[in-house]
Amino acid sequence: MVDNRYATALVIACVLSIIATVYLSVAIGTQHWYQYSSPTVRGEANISELRSLYEEFIDGEFDEKTYSDTLFRLNGTVGLWWRCVLVPANAHWYKEPGAKTVLECRSFTLPQQFTPKYKEPGNHNSGEDMVRTYLWRCQFLLPLVSLGLVVLAALTGFCACLCRSLTPTLGIGVLHMLAGLCTLATVCCYLAGMDLLHRVSMLPDKVDGSLGWSLYLVLISSPLHMMAAALLVWAARSHSQNYYRMTAYRVA
Repeated sequence: MVDNRYATALVIACVLSIIATVYLSVAIGTQHWYQYSSPTVRGEANISELRSLYEEFIDGEFDEKTYSDTLFRLNGTVGLWWRCVLVPANAHWYKEPGAKTVLECRSFTLPQQFTPKYKEPGNHNSGEDMVRTYLWRCQFLLPLVSLGLVVLAALTGFCACLCRSLTPTLGIGVLHMLAGLCTLATVCCYLAGMDLLHRVSMLPDKVDGSLGWSLYLVLISSPLHMMAAALLVWAARSHSQNYYRMTAYRVA
């Protein structure tokens, strides 16, 4: 029989785990990890240049410099699997003040995720930037590892419920702790990668970058997983100690 304190801890841990997993899943599937704010463009020359960048962004070959420059100039947002730009809905672009805008997105394919990053974006002869390359790969692999750990913990917990046993609870707590650490590492890799990108690709004048709400969801998800892990480990340790005490008392 499970003590009410342990049952309460397990329920709270399950709720925290579900919330954290939902937040992480939403963040992975959205593009608002980092966003750029670009000034309004005026003049035929600038409009033609932006239209050319947009067409290359939509139909051109995948190139880090090309899509980065487009994101900088067209109020872009970028996530783990998506890159988007904000463009006018009509063909006149910036000629009409207050024109309606739409978000145009392109996904990063799996081969593109493994594409090397170069010391000078767009220049393949500059040599591979190993740090940025592996930061990029870690930032999209680690959240998948985190979700996998949570799924494994859920399956283990389901089996434990069927067996009416608290024995696997400690292991489930450890899995949640590892998931929280992977999520936190994702944020660190992403921010480090964006900082290095801005060092090798300077932002244009009057273009500002800021963190998006998707990244904040991941920041919330990590401590939620760790709190769930702490509750699970506490319940497992406390129940184990009480079990041994009861066993020793009966033997005595």
